[in-house]
This record gives sequence, C-alpha cells and structure tokens, in this order.
Amino acid sequence: MIALPTKAQVSVRITGVISASGFLVLAIYSSTSLQLSLFQEAALKIFSLVILTTPVIYFWVIKPFVLAHHMAIDQIQQLSWIDPLTQLANRRLVLLHTEKTLSNAIRHKSYGAVMVLDLDEFKPINDHCGHEAGDAMLVEIAKRLVSVTRIEDMVGRWGGDEFIVVMGNLGTNKEKALERASLMADRLINNIKTPMDFDENKLQVNTSIGVRFLDYEEKTTIDQLFNDADSAMYLAKKAGKGHAVFFQNESVQEALSII
Repeated sequence: MIALPTKAQVSVRITGVISASGFLVLAIYSSTSLQLSLFQEAALKIFSLVILTTPVIYFWVIKPFVLAHHMAIDQIQQLSWIDPLTQLANRRLVLLHTEKTLSNAIRHKSYGAVMVLDLDEFKPINDHCGHEAGDAMLVEIAKRLVSVTRIEDMVGRWGGDEFIVVMGNLGTNKEKALERASLMADRLINNIKTPMDFDENKLQVNTSIGVRFLDYEEKTTIDQLFNDADSAMYLAKKAGKGHAVFFQNESVQEALSII
C-alpha cells in the first residue's frame, strides 16, 4: 500500500521551503543598493518569495502528494476487485463481467458459457497436509485456469475451492459454440487433475464443472445463470466427480448431458 505523506511531513516541507526562500530573498536584497520605499521593498520581497516558493512547493509537496493519493486509490480499487490469495477476479468483478458478457451476447447475437468449478477431494489436502498446502494448491489451480482459457475469458474465484470461468464470443453458430464450451470444460478437467509437487509430496485434485450455456435468445438474469451452473455442478459431483455437466432447461434431473 502506498503511504501518503502525513500532515506533519507536508507542514515541515512547506515551512522549510518558505524559510529557505525567505533567507535567500533577504540575502539577495541586502546585497543590492536599490532605493525603495518601505512599501515597495516589502511588496518586492513578497513577490520574489512567491516566485521562488511556488514551483518548489508544487513539485516537492503538492505533486508527490497527489500522485501518492491517486496510486493509493488505484490500489484500493484493485483490492476491491481481486481475490488476495489467487490474484483472480473476485465475486464482485465476476458478476460485473458476466453482466457485460450477457449484454454483448444479446447485442451481437452470439453465444457464451458460464462455468462453475468445484475442486473434488480438496478438503483432505487441508486436513492432512495443512492449510499452507491447500493455499498453494489454490494458487496453482488459478495459474492453470488462466493458462488454459482465452485472454477474453474471465477467470475468478467464487470462494473457498470454487472457481468461475465466464466465456463470451463463442460464435453465432449454436452447435459450434456448444462444442467450444465442451472442449474448454474437458481441457480444464484434464489440466486441473495433473499432480502438483509440494514439499516433496504430490498433491492432486479433480474438479466437477457445471456449465450454463449462455443463449442470447433466452431471457435470463445473472443470478439465474449462476444458479443453473451451480445446480449442474452438484449433479456432476453426483455423477462421480471429475465430470462436466451442461445445464438444460428441460427436465433438469433427466436431460443433463455429462461429458
């Protein structure tokens, strides 16, 4: 976090600038032989003091303070959007991005997908290897998700060991868009289950994925998208874990496709 100058530091700097400039002005005018009235001399000294102190105060006091203030605000805003452990988007940013993705899908008549990923058998890692190992696993999973997905996709941490992938711009052909979403889900599963080395141990988890296909022709809300994806994810776990389930509107319990 950027440390802003304190009031005392600002006061000391301003006092120092004015004092040094005042001595300089007095030294200059004491060495000159100008014949001025008392009023003229005072006015000229004040004018000289202003000319000397203004740029110094601006560049040494005001400008650094303003820059530090802006940087501190930027850092605070970034912290409000980013998960501190994994450095992925947090829930708030994911929701905002999903709203934009849905709007763009409707505007451009293109398809997308919302994926909820929950790590399988993650709790035993925390229980047997400690929370340090669990945190290391979450950070590694985050890196893997980012490495597999596209630049335009949103990857976020929903909380705990649950992650989110939001995909937009999957194209205007529905069948091809579904195929792209399915390929991405399969890629995520295979990437996550690769063992990770930690403290001379190999840690491994699988993931269950619930996929909510984003169809621009359907009227839906952001909350409904995530609820549907979450429901599909729980059915993926019931199906044996390490699977991806696509949510379908017709008879959810019977018409879900498992890949």
